[in-house]
Amino acid sequence: MQRRVRNPQHKPRPRMEFTTLWDFPSQNYGIGWQGSTSYKGATPSYIVWNLLKRYTHKNDLVLDPMCGSGTTMDVASDLERRAIGFDLTPVRPEIKQCDARHLPLQHDSVDFVFIDPPYSDHIHYSDDPRCIGNLGAHDPKYYEAMEDVLHEAHRVLKKEHCLTLYVSDSFVAGKPFCPIGFELFSRMRQWLAPVDIVAVTRRNRALRDIAADPQSAPPYLLRGFHYLFIMRKE
Repeated sequence: MQRRVRNPQHKPRPRMEFTTLWDFPSQNYGIGWQGSTSYKGATPSYIVWNLLKRYTHKNDLVLDPMCGSGTTMDVASDLERRAIGFDLTPVRPEIKQCDARHLPLQHDSVDFVFIDPPYSDHIHYSDDPRCIGNLGAHDPKYYEAMEDVLHEAHRVLKKEHCLTLYVSDSFVAGKPFCPIGFELFSRMRQWLAPVDIVAVTRRNRALRDIAADPQSAPPYLLRGFHYLFIMRKE
C-alpha cells in the first residue's frame, strides 16, 4: 500500500452536500493527500467523500475501474470502506492493470461503482491502443467504448446499489459541441435507474485566469461544471 504522507498545507475537512450543486475548496482534504494533485484530470476527493458517505457503509466494497492516481481508493480507506481500483496504466502498485471493459470480477460482487472517465482526447493518458482517452468525443467509437465500460460496471454491481459517473461535456474551437453527459446518461438508462443528477463546479486554471482578467475570455463558453450522474441497478 502506498504510504500516505502528511500534507504540509492543511486542507479543510469535507462536509456533506445537501443540494444538487456541489463545490469544493481544494483537490484534497485534511492533513493528507487523496490521489495525486500532479495527475492530470485527478478527481476531487471531496466528491468521492460525499458519495461514499451517502451511498455506502463501513466495509462495503467500492470499485473504480478507471482509477487514475487512486483518489477513490484513498477516500475509501479514510472512511473504512474496502476498495479495488483498475487502470490501463497504473501509477501505484495497489492499482491493478486492466481494461475497464473487461473486469476480472464476478457478477453482482461490488457495493458501489465510481467512474471518472476521459472526456474525449484532451489529455494524453497512454499510448496503449485500447486507451479510451485517445478517442475524440466527436468519434462514435468513444461512446461505444464508454457504453462497454458502463455495461461492465453494471454487470459487477450488486442489485439495488449505486453507480456514479463524473463527466464533462466537450467543446474544442473549430469542432462540433459534444454533449458527452447527455449521451452517456441515455446509454446508462438502458440498465440503470436514475437516482439524481448533480452539477459540480469546475475549478481549473482557465476559469481562474478569466475570473482575474475577463478580457482574456475566448469567444465560446468554457465548461463550468461536471455532471455527476447517480444511478441504481434494479
